[in-house]
Amino acid sequence: MPALQATLNATDLFPSDMLPDMLAPFLAGKEDTQHWLTCEKDDHAIGFCFAKGEEMTDGTWNMLAIAVHPDHQGSGAGAALTQAMEQTLKATNARVLIVDTSGTEDFASTRQFYAKNGYDEEARIRDFWAAGDDKVIFHKAL
Repeated sequence: MPALQATLNATDLFPSDMLPDMLAPFLAGKEDTQHWLTCEKDDHAIGFCFAKGEEMTDGTWNMLAIAVHPDHQGSGAGAALTQAMEQTLKATNARVLIVDTSGTEDFASTRQFYAKNGYDEEARIRDFWAAGDDKVIFHKAL
């Protein structure tokens, strides 16, 4: 877990002290409601992807987090994690994968990443995260 926390600290995705609580259900064997994948290089975790099933839906999942350590961004690790998550979810009969991100300029490369990996911008909720910071929702049929 320390390598994943280091990735979180380096990417500033969310506070790394949240990671143990996020991982707890998965580590307790609840793989049917959430999936965690890690990406390693030289036996060292350099990234992760986390998706959770959306309650009260038929096969809709939400990719709540994907992060690759900045030293390895642009290497294809993020695309590989995304594709691996999609394959994992397809095997469980998932139909749809959504992901949210920010509409600010700081997240322009994130939005480009999702578009490049086959996700379509489905919705935008104005001022969701903060004034001037829209929530952008991407969608991909599995």
